[in-house]
Amino acid sequence: MRQLLILLILVLFQLPVSAGQIEIRGIYQGENLYVKNPFSASGVGFCVYEVTVNGMTSTDEINSTAFEIDLAVYGFSLGEPVVVAINYKEGCVPRVLNAEVLKAKVSFEIEEFKIKGNNVVWKTRNETGALPFIIEQFRWNKWVAVGKVDGLGSPGINEYSSPVRMHSGENRFRLRQTDSRKKSRISAELVIQSSKEPVSFTVLPKNDRIEFSSATMYELYDSYGRIVVKGYGESLNTGQLEEGWYYLNYDNQLDMFKK
Repeated sequence: MRQLLILLILVLFQLPVSAGQIEIRGIYQGENLYVKNPFSASGVGFCVYEVTVNGMTSTDEINSTAFEIDLAVYGFSLGEPVVVAINYKEGCVPRVLNAEVLKAKVSFEIEEFKIKGNNVVWKTRNETGALPFIIEQFRWNKWVAVGKVDGLGSPGINEYSSPVRMHSGENRFRLRQTDSRKKSRISAELVIQSSKEPVSFTVLPKNDRIEFSSATMYELYDSYGRIVVKGYGESLNTGQLEEGWYYLNYDNQLDMFKK
């Protein structure tokens, strides 16, 4: 009986005391994780006592001050979901040095990019993670974000569509993705000529309003270059404006008027 009690005490002493878990969710990008692993609070052994990858116990050597979690051995495809759980003892906390390697990277390639009706449509391949596509249109001597579509993230052929508003004359569109590393990928430009009539505007002081000849996107800036209002429509209320000069962007034009 005494020997059984001693054996039970020894087994319990050797079992790690679970204090917490670091869970990292992401997608496989072809890179491994590195972990800084302090000594346990008791001074015996190291902080981490178990690592699992998608529920499977890792066979990596974790009994050191730093170790690598080798994700390549699991045969993941690029873009495949990965969940890494790092279990650690009480009184210490390990640190993952490069958790960003499981976040999506910009990698898309354009298969098709065109205008269809009032929409831009495009096909991609080689996406390795879900990132939003920003649709940009060149207006007023700058690129303006005019739409956003969430990417599917799969490496096969993906199809997307987003409504856009054409202005008169030549229209230029492009697609942009930016990942967590602040790295961007920009598509080649789509250039198309519009038959839409140029827009003009009339200032109506008595009505505190600007009227456009047809509905248009617009931006209004004060004399210091600060944005006052932007929108889309056939008129713009000027009643709230103070007296002075203003810069007005509309259609594909840049102009000024005085309140």
